[in-house]
Amino acid sequence: MSKIYNIYCDESCHLENDRIPVMVLGAIWCPRDSARIIAERIRELKIKNGLSRYFEAKWTKISQAKLQFYLDLVDYFFDNDDLHFRGVLIPDKSILNHHAFEQTHDSWYYKMLFVMIEPIINPLDRYRVYLDIKDSRSEQKRKLLEGVLRNSRYDSGGHIIERVQQIRSHESELLQLADVLLGAVGHHNRNQTGDLKNRNGNSGKLQVIRHIQRRSGKSLVNTTWLCEPKFNLLVWHGNKKGIL
Repeated sequence: MSKIYNIYCDESCHLENDRIPVMVLGAIWCPRDSARIIAERIRELKIKNGLSRYFEAKWTKISQAKLQFYLDLVDYFFDNDDLHFRGVLIPDKSILNHHAFEQTHDSWYYKMLFVMIEPIINPLDRYRVYLDIKDSRSEQKRKLLEGVLRNSRYDSGGHIIERVQQIRSHESELLQLADVLLGAVGHHNRNQTGDLKNRNGNSGKLQVIRHIQRRSGKSLVNTTWLCEPKFNLLVWHGNKKGIL
């Protein structure tokens, strides 16, 4: 019997002209039946660490004062066998040559979402994909991604990709978890590329990054095996001759 999985997708520094070279896409996925319990456990972690259950966990909110909560959140992710992360890291989006491939930055962005999500999909199971609402064009993005994912699996009836839906991050603990993990990947790699604005990041963020590295056994700068089930990362360089 097929299982239903929820996939929660977020991104960081995805705009074309934001002057930040590193871009990261990230997804958390888990069985649908576990999602509510996971969300409640994360709320309990917030309360345990003196935060409101409605506090929105975000990478940008990490500070020394809230450090223990974020460390506990990372531990919860790695200790829960139902939780999985896949990220796609673009080390330098400034060298992209969209014109050479007759595409826009937006169409390329959808290619990257597909690259991130496609390996997660098992055609024997069913999936509900949730996207963070970013701007007034979010509904257009939702429809396009839903179509691309279904077409890739010959799933016109929506039997595998049941739906792609927009949600708000402050209402979803799992989307918040995705934000924290992809934020760590992005922050660490901005330091690797010599981003001076990012180099003096706060010590709390650096401790969270080190904790993720210890728990995952991953550098956060290299591609993992595609079959890596827990913390999966693709460092995407595109076509070496033209940079897709």
